Amino acid sequence: MADPTPKPYRGSGITVTFESSRCLHFAECLRGLPEVFDVKARPWIRPDNADPAAVADVVERCPSGALRYALRDGAVETPPEPTLVTVLEHGPILLHGDLALTGPGETLQRETRVAICACGRSARRPLCDNTCRNDRAMAALLARRGVSE
Repeated sequence: MADPTPKPYRGSGITVTFESSRCLHFAECLRGLPEVFDVKARPWIRPDNADPAAVADVVERCPSGALRYALRDGAVETPPEPTLVTVLEHGPILLHGDLALTGPGETLQRETRVAICACGRSARRPLCDNTCRNDRAMAALLARRGVSE
């Protein structure tokens, strides 16, 4: 579950961090503030291109928790109460709340947003790594090519 240190993108009023191994490509950030989150630009996150509060709002839409933020004024994300649980068909279970998460051999980790593996095959359990989505994509490709598993 533990990951290398997320990469920080510093702005004058907010720092956004990105943990690439947690990103499941829901693209909430790209749709929410394309002037800040642009995968074609380098760096791809430019926090000063929008108001810090707007950037924080969009970061909080990231269902996997791959994106996080720290406002310069010290304000932090307030998790919803009660915890929200969203089960996606053929996808992860999304949790949003005041969460205490552990994995095999891991220490307690506080979270506000996570995507939990629902298929049981993730190499990063309890977190989702899109194994099931990648399996479905490969099965569809093989079917189009007339190959059976």
